[in-house]
Amino acid sequence: MQNLPILDLTIVGIYLLAMILVGIWFSKKNKNAEQFTKASGGIPGWAIGLSIYATFLSSNTFLGVPGKAFGSNWNSFVFSISMPFAAWIAVKYFVPFYRSTGEVSAYTHLENRFGPWARTYAVLCFLLTQLARMGSIFFGIALSLQALTGYSMEMIMIVTGICIIIYTVLGGIEAVIWTEVVQGVIKTLGALLIIFLVVSNMPGGVSKIIEIGKAHHKFSLGSVTPDFTTATFWVVLLYGFFINLNNFGMDQNYVQRYHTASSAKEAGKSVWLCVWIYLPASMLFFIIGSCLYAFYQENPSLIEPVKIQVAAERLGKLASTQEISSLAATLQPVDYGDKVMPYFMVTKMPTGLIGLIVSAILSAAMSTISSGMNASATVFSVDIYQRYIKQGQDDKQMLKLLHVATIVFGLLGMVTGVMMIGVKSILDIWWQLSGIFAGGMLGLFLLGMLSKKAGNTAAMAATIVGIFVILWMSLSYLIPPSYGYLKSSLHANMIIVVGTLTIYLVGVFTASICGRGKSLNS
Repeated sequence: MQNLPILDLTIVGIYLLAMILVGIWFSKKNKNAEQFTKASGGIPGWAIGLSIYATFLSSNTFLGVPGKAFGSNWNSFVFSISMPFAAWIAVKYFVPFYRSTGEVSAYTHLENRFGPWARTYAVLCFLLTQLARMGSIFFGIALSLQALTGYSMEMIMIVTGICIIIYTVLGGIEAVIWTEVVQGVIKTLGALLIIFLVVSNMPGGVSKIIEIGKAHHKFSLGSVTPDFTTATFWVVLLYGFFINLNNFGMDQNYVQRYHTASSAKEAGKSVWLCVWIYLPASMLFFIIGSCLYAFYQENPSLIEPVKIQVAAERLGKLASTQEISSLAATLQPVDYGDKVMPYFMVTKMPTGLIGLIVSAILSAAMSTISSGMNASATVFSVDIYQRYIKQGQDDKQMLKLLHVATIVFGLLGMVTGVMMIGVKSILDIWWQLSGIFAGGMLGLFLLGMLSKKAGNTAAMAATIVGIFVILWMSLSYLIPPSYGYLKSSLHANMIIVVGTLTIYLVGVFTASICGRGKSLNS
């Protein structure tokens, strides 16, 4: 257990206070629902691009990516490589479409295309995805700060959650975007600082890190064999393409930002700006993981406390010292990768710098959580409350509803984070959950945009089949060994790929039998 020095606590406190003050400042402008959700379309494209970048660069990246690189290799970097392909499609087709509709919700057009059920179904999938995202980020920030401060993970989630809720509720989407611009810069500088500190503490410097990395295959992007049962290059590339297409093409977090731009052209530029910044920035976190691996390979005794901690957590309070030591000796880097960077910060960073890095980690968490809260509140208010509960609200009533919904989703995100305490890998759990929920709606979106023949019947049949396929792949591990032939042999990251293609292809096939449906723009 550690306690941050007063200087570091002061730096963190100033950062949190600054975020709240930003919310208070922008609260003066939030007099109606349009300002809260769209910022009246007055945000420059470069700011939106940095905001989207900051949302991508969450604490899952800040903590989970170095943990993955430490425990295995650079296989997960293939996710970043897939981004330009998804961005091209989104900028060419999705951005102009959303701008032309003028609808703040990404899911309103699904009702026009397939009926109310399609809109509600996509909204539920989105909200579940957001809870998974916010929960994993709350968990990641608590995991890191617990090692640095000694406070319980639950307490850390409550304090950071309250601060995020305050500035998001007060400031709306404009506060979210401009704070994310600052946060994107802070966490990028934080990553560079960590690399500098690791390299400066490493005997032999960069050349030794590269030597150890090559010897242990730490820079590998994964096998290029056509195998979809393990996390090969192709599995991660396909997963990355589909999940990024989901992000850029239909995730309310990003679609809502397109409406804050002054034009479709500016919105498209923001997507490309995000991509070209995120690619090299995400590599920094893989470099951190490889640097830490090399450092502790050269200093194996320094990592023993982390292994002891993980072993003690797995065995529980009743385990003896001998049992803990025996288990610790068998642990592999993949078993404690997420804990290595916080541990390095505790033991190797000087006073003052820890506060800056903690602020960077906080910014990584706060940017994604705040945008998730705002987007979730917007979708709930527009697609559920106004659609099914009460229509015809004035601006004052709508703004109050958005405020309440933002608070509720922030609290639900905290609860989800508490439920994730104890998971092995932040990045793995987030990738798996996002693949499950996103796979259920991306196929429906593509069916609506690419197939003019598909109508309500075809879409509903395809969605039902797709849900069963996704459930089968997700729950295959529960099938008893005696019925092993019924299990899915594909890697978990293939869920979004198979689920999306199933819904789209079944929809196209059913439409060819049932006849022509109405087009997307009808």
